[in-house]
Amino acid sequence: MSRKYAYQVLLTEEFARHGVETIFLKAPHSGTPEDQLMLQFQGMIAEYERAQILERSRRGKRHRAKAGEVSVLCGAPYGYRYIRKTRDAPARYEIDTAEAEVVRLVYDKYTVDGLSIGAIARLLREMGLPTRRRVTRWERSVVWAILRNPAYKGTACFNKTQVGARQKVTRPLRLTGRTVHGEKSSGHERPRDEWIEIPVPVIVSDETFALAAERLADNKRFAPRRTIEPSIVQGLVSCRKCGYALSRTSTRSSARKIHYYRCLGSDAWRHLGGAVCDSRPIRQDLLDQIVWQEVIQLIEDPTLIQDELDRRLDAARAAEPTKRRQEALERELTRIGKSMERLLTAYQEDLVSLDELRRRMPELRGREQSMRAELQAIVDQAADRMSFLRLAETLTAFLQRLRASAELLDITERQKIVRLLVKEVLVDNDTITIRHSIPSHPKLPPSGSEPHSNGTFRTDSRNYLLRSGSDQPTSCEHFLALCAG
Repeated sequence: MSRKYAYQVLLTEEFARHGVETIFLKAPHSGTPEDQLMLQFQGMIAEYERAQILERSRRGKRHRAKAGEVSVLCGAPYGYRYIRKTRDAPARYEIDTAEAEVVRLVYDKYTVDGLSIGAIARLLREMGLPTRRRVTRWERSVVWAILRNPAYKGTACFNKTQVGARQKVTRPLRLTGRTVHGEKSSGHERPRDEWIEIPVPVIVSDETFALAAERLADNKRFAPRRTIEPSIVQGLVSCRKCGYALSRTSTRSSARKIHYYRCLGSDAWRHLGGAVCDSRPIRQDLLDQIVWQEVIQLIEDPTLIQDELDRRLDAARAAEPTKRRQEALERELTRIGKSMERLLTAYQEDLVSLDELRRRMPELRGREQSMRAELQAIVDQAADRMSFLRLAETLTAFLQRLRASAELLDITERQKIVRLLVKEVLVDNDTITIRHSIPSHPKLPPSGSEPHSNGTFRTDSRNYLLRSGSDQPTSCEHFLALCAG
């Protein structure tokens, strides 16, 4: 009657209190102490057996997932067909050609054309393309799930979620790197290193999937929300002391309106125990100017973009997951070819009947055709990736035009360029840390300044306009991080 023995006792007593008799068909109906003891034993044994069944089921699924069997997954996602296991082959995914084209269209519109998830859903409804349930109404959640599913890059994942306690998500908690649980759901993602990857046919390349994941994260981070007037480093500024983000606020003097970046940790009304940070607001226009000047210096470096392109070309040539999948497909094709030859030899020697040959040969031919199509798709994607990266080498002319027109760009265009080259801006009492997205050589401090042991340098003049009430000089510190892509 209950999954836990204690709950069963409480329910039985509650029913008896209201005059309802509880009868168990497989238990004695009398009310003697011996019969009550037997009923209690049955409840405890049932709870123990349920826990044992769950543990055995969990171990069995993990074992099958590590063996690369897709039967432990809930089912084939959109773009695949689930093929049940047979005596000769385990269960597997096969690419559905029509649905796979829709998946590639979704990724292309999101990563190349820059459409939003809602715009893609409206486009699919206008095109009349059917969903898995054969309806033409596409929801945003369906498109979002397609963009997040790692199966499309060739690695379906098991053991991705777990049940956890509700916990409020804050920026300092995210920066610790610990598992963050949502506020309204008990199902949460496990850490990435606990996922069990199962190889499946590839629909989109690793680069396309990584670009979509990066844009999903950026859209969540840089969502405009109620922004009326955008700024260059909006969504990039954080407090180095407490880890909270900086929001934009303003004040009006007798002559004009001045905008500031204010640390969320310094607002006493946001926290029960009062403010958690003593950082003072920082001028928006001056901080934007500092970051934009740093971006212009990066663009003026002639070898920076070329080094990054060379690095990405080398990474594309040595893409280990794609190579491993290609080698696995080639081995599987060789094995299927030998199986077909053995089957024909057995038929010629009257070891297999014609009916058996007709039953087993189409399945082998279907698997061979599917794997050849996937292998060709991998080869085409590698060629497209190389041609795209070689085409990107023509960015030199674009950079020259960008340097010439950098000061004429509006706020929106500058914001796009800054978000491409800057990962985050950390502000402290007397330092500004700009983390770049492209690796470069650290610059020497200008003459007349003293270099510090950690690479910072301080200027001789005190910039009292940057932060009100500050009696410390402002310096700029460069931390160069490798590009995640």
